[in-house]
Amino acid sequence: MPLVKRCIAELIGTFWLVFGGCGSAVLAAGFPYSAAPDGASNFFGLGFLGVSLAFGLTVLTMAYAIGHISGCHLNPAVSFGLWAAKRFRGADLLPYIASQVFGAIIAGGLLFVIASGREGGFTLSGSNPLATNGFGAHSPGGYSLLACLLIEVVLTFVFLFVILGSTDDRAPAGFAPISIGLCLTLIHLISIPITNTSVNPARSTGVAIFAGPELFSQVWLFWLAPIAGALIAGFVYATFFSADADDPAEPTITPQAP
Repeated sequence: MPLVKRCIAELIGTFWLVFGGCGSAVLAAGFPYSAAPDGASNFFGLGFLGVSLAFGLTVLTMAYAIGHISGCHLNPAVSFGLWAAKRFRGADLLPYIASQVFGAIIAGGLLFVIASGREGGFTLSGSNPLATNGFGAHSPGGYSLLACLLIEVVLTFVFLFVILGSTDDRAPAGFAPISIGLCLTLIHLISIPITNTSVNPARSTGVAIFAGPELFSQVWLFWLAPIAGALIAGFVYATFFSADADDPAEPTITPQAP
């Protein structure tokens, strides 16, 4: 498949991940944005569980749609991890990452425009407007920079490990999108309170660029930590778990002639 077509697929896929995942958080997580008119609690918001499922579903659906075209990375960390595992050409890293970031920025801008169309408008108030990621004052639960760094490294490591294992030629065919989507769902269930969950530099950049300089100044962490976790996972999988043509064959029993 030509590189241009693969990059277009990555742009569309990353757009869907950010628009679907962050869109669920911005537009539907707390719907209808306040208590019911009679003062009763309102239970129609998606909440953490709904947003976590939304992110998992974006990856699952796009994996079936474009996995056979571009590999469905949708994430610079995934591209780096696959490169470290020797499953992706280094020459294609920059075009893939540029396409992913561009798709995320388009989604972030469109979300901002749509959210601003609500009566009363949309303000960039609160610690995480537009479902941005952050640490310290911009961590949903007030977690420190170190805690946020560690969770992003560890969860991205696990995410890449699942991707590499699920897409291994020895794994059951056809099920990789399901395991990868469910893994991303679980990752969000764990870390939304900590960083609002990144594990994806493009996803972080695409919304932070519209959320103001203070939030954008924290994006560096959500490039450093996911890429570090992905590189470690790629190295570990390639070193210890990849199929090796030089491995001795499994012993077999040859029946002896009578």
